[in-house]
Amino acid sequence: MKEDLRPYWVKKSWLSFRHWYAEFFLRPECASLGKYHTIMKPWYTVISGDNIHIGESPTIVAEADQRVRIGVWGREPGQGAIRIGDAVMISPGVRISASDEIIIGDGCMFANGAYVTDCDWHGIYDRTQRDPQAYPVHIGNNVWVGDHATVLKGVTIGDNSIVAACSVVTRDVPANVIVAGNPARVVKELDPAPGFTTRTQYYAHPEALAKQFDDIDRLVLTNNSLWRWLRSLLFRR
Repeated sequence: MKEDLRPYWVKKSWLSFRHWYAEFFLRPECASLGKYHTIMKPWYTVISGDNIHIGESPTIVAEADQRVRIGVWGREPGQGAIRIGDAVMISPGVRISASDEIIIGDGCMFANGAYVTDCDWHGIYDRTQRDPQAYPVHIGNNVWVGDHATVLKGVTIGDNSIVAACSVVTRDVPANVIVAGNPARVVKELDPAPGFTTRTQYYAHPEALAKQFDDIDRLVLTNNSLWRWLRSLLFRR
């Protein structure tokens, strides 16, 4: 990892701008967006449609070539909903697309390129219409959806379960298991007895956590000079 040569005040200004951008452009697109959000490069996050709720302390990471897309395309105006719980991690390239209802629990993690949808969007024989029946998707707390995994319509995933990379989930997944493959099947059972350390626990006191991060930045970056930082930008080597 490259050394951060920015002066402390430069990084603080950058983080303030990033927060302002998310508040000004993304919050109005949500029915609700919790406090203490960390949305990295929010200009590459696309939120569209009605009834999109995102809980407290979300982390969303988007890139120019891997935008995060969270959208509701209801059957009628005002219909359809996405509800995302607290302390959820959404990585670059994630897509969450709802026709009727997608509910995601607290502390879930979505790796690069994961896709969740509750609809096929086109019928098998009538390609101009979607299936009239709704197939909601419910994902429990502390679920980890792996790299480029897909969760399809009508699926319920139990708490703490893991969907392995590139898997395609077509049927319900019980709690405390790992599923893999296409279609995904249980390949391992997890022992819940020792308990799980979750993102929800990590973000239980977001104000204190934010102060801790700020104290670290102040300690590490305070002695960085503006000239050295600018020189590193102009002379990359």
